[in-house]
Amino acid sequence: MSKKMSKRKQALLEKIDREKAYSVEEGVKTVKDLKSAKFDETVEIAMNLNVDPRHADQMIRGSVVLPHGTGKEVKVAVFAKGPKVDEAKEAGADFTDAEELIEKIQNGQIDFDIVIATPDMMGTLGKVARILGPKGLMPNPKTGTVTMDVAQAVKNAKGGQVNFRVDKKGNMHAGIGKASFGEKELEENLRAFVEKINKAKPASAKGRYIQNAALSLTMSPSIKLDTAELMEIK
Repeated sequence: MSKKMSKRKQALLEKIDREKAYSVEEGVKTVKDLKSAKFDETVEIAMNLNVDPRHADQMIRGSVVLPHGTGKEVKVAVFAKGPKVDEAKEAGADFTDAEELIEKIQNGQIDFDIVIATPDMMGTLGKVARILGPKGLMPNPKTGTVTMDVAQAVKNAKGGQVNFRVDKKGNMHAGIGKASFGEKELEENLRAFVEKINKAKPASAKGRYIQNAALSLTMSPSIKLDTAELMEIK
């Protein structure tokens, strides 16, 4: 680690109380104060949930449309046929030519962030599932990306939809806005995200659901959040 980097990190760490579990309000205020990069850093939440994703009923995945968007320009690819292609284009989809898309994906040209498909196109997508799957881009009914209502799905994606899923160890993380957002906007985005995670709590999950949670910027150390407060967000 370079001296400059250590100094920068040291200065940021001095702004955080490592022992404290911050409230949502304090956490957002503090994280905004950790801006240090030349670009508009993403505000990220990381959580560890007390679930075992090996059991199908404890596999937490889904999506939430953040009230103030993510601050990121999202490129959307849609696999559809006939009139559904026109609906997707009108809603603002960036790519709608299925044949061309398959070719691009097979050549490793993935210049989109979300893939939406109508159910009748899932067979076609099977050809590239091995490529899209590991990148988390394979459409799924649980995240609203396999649907006949392609127009709404495109609008959601463009308007700040965040897809989430726990890994094998129950961890999940998501971007919930940018450092340039106002405190109120970040707070409302954070609450909307956590509310959705709380709603997804499996009936079979025992014990403390949110084990720990932290807020950070792309280039900052993380701030511990008060899990008791987070579990109250309904």
